[in-house]
Amino acid sequence: MAKRPTSHDVARRAGVSQSTVSFVFTGRSGISEATRERVLKAAADLNYRPNLAARSMRTQRTGRIAVVIPVTGLNLFPVLEGAVSTARDAGYVVEVLSLSRSPEEREGELASLIDSTEYEGVLSFSPMRTPRVASDAAAPVFLSLSEFDEEMHATGAFSDARPVVEMMERLVELGHRRFLHVAGPSDFPAAVARRDAYLATIDRLGVESLGVVGGDWSGITANRCVSELPDDAPPLAILAANDVLAAGAIRAAVSRGWSVPGDVSVTGWDDLTMSAHFIPSLTTVFQDRQRLGTDSMRRLIAAIRGETPPEQEAVLQRVVWRESVAPPRAR
Repeated sequence: MAKRPTSHDVARRAGVSQSTVSFVFTGRSGISEATRERVLKAAADLNYRPNLAARSMRTQRTGRIAVVIPVTGLNLFPVLEGAVSTARDAGYVVEVLSLSRSPEEREGELASLIDSTEYEGVLSFSPMRTPRVASDAAAPVFLSLSEFDEEMHATGAFSDARPVVEMMERLVELGHRRFLHVAGPSDFPAAVARRDAYLATIDRLGVESLGVVGGDWSGITANRCVSELPDDAPPLAILAANDVLAAGAIRAAVSRGWSVPGDVSVTGWDDLTMSAHFIPSLTTVFQDRQRLGTDSMRRLIAAIRGETPPEQEAVLQRVVWRESVAPPRAR
């Protein structure tokens, strides 16, 4: 049976003292970034994990961080991946805890979690009020963000609809003068923001709109909406609120004998894995959800360690231009 690597092994591999290894994993300030990276790389190479129980007894630090969410959702997985991997690289163990949907129950659960003093930090991607706790012990650092609402619908960086404007301006440059927006549900702030950006840009550019249709995330709905357009709708540019809607729109257009692109240009949103493999490949908007998780966890760890918070990534969304957009074909 292989011997479990120790902090002595990490120190020898990194060429530092054992105390330096300890300082890195307990978040002590004064360690250069180059030294910290060397220690973390040595630890990763050796598959070393600090003994959290021993650390807690020595330093009163648990080495544990909690990420709390009101509900789970597929859109949150990349965010959690970024947060968890960042914390682990910094020497922390992360627990992802799903709280109750009821605000009253959720507040009580959060208070109990913080009062337990089991965690050095607690991170929430949706707004939560810092609860009062009964313990006299030092409370963990609690970082509450506004990136998602209680249903984990995007309300922060990913509700920024500026890519709609960029895509429409480019489509106009290509020669498009007639547009359609296939919208998402009105209870999603990001969907509302994309709809509003579409309408404002229609007015500003002075181009024609065939309307805002849809209202859910169903490709079937998008297919039906495009199927119901008048026969003389093309040349047309369709801006769909996500890639699934775009897929439904493309299928309906092709079924009607309209070429994509050519007669109809189509854009989506989310850059799903399949979107690059459509025929034609789909112009869409990439959202760096993993980066959001990484940056958020770095902010929490900096607060735990009393360090200056790192600068946040300015742009987490970008348009990915592909084959589904082209100048309109003369009819």
